[in-house]
Amino acid sequence: MSTLQNKTLFITGASRGIGLAIALRAAREGANIVVVAKTAEPDPRLPGTIFSAAAEIEAAGGRALPLQVDIRDDQAVQDAVNKAVETFGGIDICINNASALFLRGTLDTPMKRYDLMHQINTRGTFLVSQTCLPHLLKASNPHILNLSPPLNLSPHWFAPHVAYTMAKYGMSMCVLGMAEEFRGQVAVNALWPRTAIATAAVKNVIGGDELMNMSRKPEIMADAAWHILTQPHTNCTGNFFIDDEVLEQAGITDFDQYAVMPGAELAPDFFL
Repeated sequence: MSTLQNKTLFITGASRGIGLAIALRAAREGANIVVVAKTAEPDPRLPGTIFSAAAEIEAAGGRALPLQVDIRDDQAVQDAVNKAVETFGGIDICINNASALFLRGTLDTPMKRYDLMHQINTRGTFLVSQTCLPHLLKASNPHILNLSPPLNLSPHWFAPHVAYTMAKYGMSMCVLGMAEEFRGQVAVNALWPRTAIATAAVKNVIGGDELMNMSRKPEIMADAAWHILTQPHTNCTGNFFIDDEVLEQAGITDFDQYAVMPGAELAPDFFL
């Protein structure tokens, strides 16, 4: 079975949450992790910095390169990719996890928030992928994985928060286009959770402790990502994966292990 040993993963938003969980899953196999995020100083509202994440990754058995990067900044992204290649010799996997969230309707969405979501989610994903691609094209089993939902043009998914939906679907359209553009050269896929995931965004922005208790742990996304990233790039591309479907196909049936509160009713995620 393929592993991620000695593979180099360039992960945005890797200081906490799903990004960190994916990093730790790969680190346990001896992967190199480029920790790309904005948080370098501790924030009482949000757990984790690039340095605390790097320490966890190295304790788990991986090698870490913590880089403070704003993925809205073209030169900062290029510098980070250059540093990753200089440190680890290349990039095998690009994970576009960084995302901005604002769940309001049209009249309640300031353009500053609209711009932030589109600059980080859609533009940031395109920029990071574009900058990593010259190195991915040299890798033996290259993958791009975007944390974004299946595309569905039903108005139901747009009406409550059209600006956010547009920004997340922009990430998914990158999958749709790049998977075909680089078919046979680089695998490009999306991964999205079936349920709410217990992250800082869920607790602080969406639903507090009540929703956290109806969520699954980020480790379910990490395990699903591992199964995707260890597939041959030539025949696993252009997919919009759902976390528990990936694991079911891999023979995993015990999903209570991922629940924050085993046996609790789970809250469905957005877009599903």
